[in-house]
Amino acid sequence: MITLYSKATSNGRKASIMLEETGLPYTVRSMDLQKKEQKEAWFKAINPNGRIPAIVDDDGPDGETVSVFESGAILIYLAEKSGKFLPPSGAARATVMEWLFYASTHLTFSAMQVHWLIRLRDKGDPHHFLDLWKEENNRIYAAFEKGLNDGRTYLAGDDYSIADIAAWPWIHRWQMQEIDLAGFPRLKTWFDHIATRPAVQTGLQIPPRDDGL
Repeated sequence: MITLYSKATSNGRKASIMLEETGLPYTVRSMDLQKKEQKEAWFKAINPNGRIPAIVDDDGPDGETVSVFESGAILIYLAEKSGKFLPPSGAARATVMEWLFYASTHLTFSAMQVHWLIRLRDKGDPHHFLDLWKEENNRIYAAFEKGLNDGRTYLAGDDYSIADIAAWPWIHRWQMQEIDLAGFPRLKTWFDHIATRPAVQTGLQIPPRDDGL
């Protein structure tokens, strides 16, 4: 059984959506981020970085228990365990990896900076470099738009993959980032298409949250 340690944040949702998509059996340990549970010693034994999500698989390779942290690493692990959403080799796998790492690094970091700075601005606190980070975030969205320019249904081609799962939960919060998604029509089509997937709809609420974000 896989245990998911998470909260329904953009990074946490990558893992919960993937678990729903694969159909692998799992249980959820909801983390109280307000109380800094993720910084407690027991959790840092699972993830030394003290961030969610993380998983512990009691039935890992050769039957051994394995823990995995970092959302991109979790997606790869679950893809290889399930045999889904990641080509086994070749150019198709490389393309998935390109967009997986782009989403896991550039999009995740930039969008997170925008989120925090907007929160500071709205509280009346200093929010230095917000305009620069918003500009960078728009540049990153534009790269996704260009990647979809050749008629691809998904980021890495015709098949849904962990690259899409890595990107979608952050783009789901485009309004919070003050992005005009209408300015990226191919990305909006991609976003709307993925939003209809039952596993995505379910994974958004694992663990449940009631603020609509």
